[in-house]
Amino acid sequence: MNYRKITLAGLGLLAALAAGSAIAADAIASNEIRLGMYFVQYAVKADNVSGAFIPPGYTVNLDVKNVNTPYAAYVRRLAPHFSLELAAGVPPKTETVGKGSATLGSVPYNGQVISTARWFAPTVLLIYTFRGESESWRPYLGAGANFTHFYSRQSTAIGNAANGGPTALSLTNSFGPAVTAGLSWRFQEHWHLYASYDFARVNSDLVANTAGVLRRTSIRFNPSTLVVSVGYAF
Repeated sequence: MNYRKITLAGLGLLAALAAGSAIAADAIASNEIRLGMYFVQYAVKADNVSGAFIPPGYTVNLDVKNVNTPYAAYVRRLAPHFSLELAAGVPPKTETVGKGSATLGSVPYNGQVISTARWFAPTVLLIYTFRGESESWRPYLGAGANFTHFYSRQSTAIGNAANGGPTALSLTNSFGPAVTAGLSWRFQEHWHLYASYDFARVNSDLVANTAGVLRRTSIRFNPSTLVVSVGYAF
């Protein structure tokens, strides 16, 4: 399934609907800045690591620890019910842990932090907000696209020992759909509080290079995120 084409087609349709609504309502667009926190939980599914010199009979897999990181977003109001959000977080340091066999040879593996990485993951969402703009409480739904770039990839001492020496890591970029469902509360004329639950499709191929010996896996991170923020509209 081509997620990129489906995502772009969906965004185009939503944008067309939003533009039509804006023309019909003849509304004046406004801006908003939001600041808050991402609380990210992963439901990782990864293929077993494959490559040379993996001890026979051992299970070599990966998991990722949950993270929290500051959130920031710019929101453009398109019409009374439509807005466009560009959101990103401070790139967090994410820890990857071994999953599978308790040891690889004599090296502890299961549950051990074997690598770290940072990721930059901007997300664009077209949001539909229910109820009228005069209401204090307004639920909303949104859909869009997420781009994730991984950098500062480091193998730990345990990771190097498990791989048999200093190891360089690479992770491919990810592009996939993202959705959100949330609730806003306007507690003053220009100020709002927000809480939302977001989900994005983030997949990446990992290659570990140990002195020319390559080991590979594909990772589906499946991040779900609670976002809590305060916004100022102007």
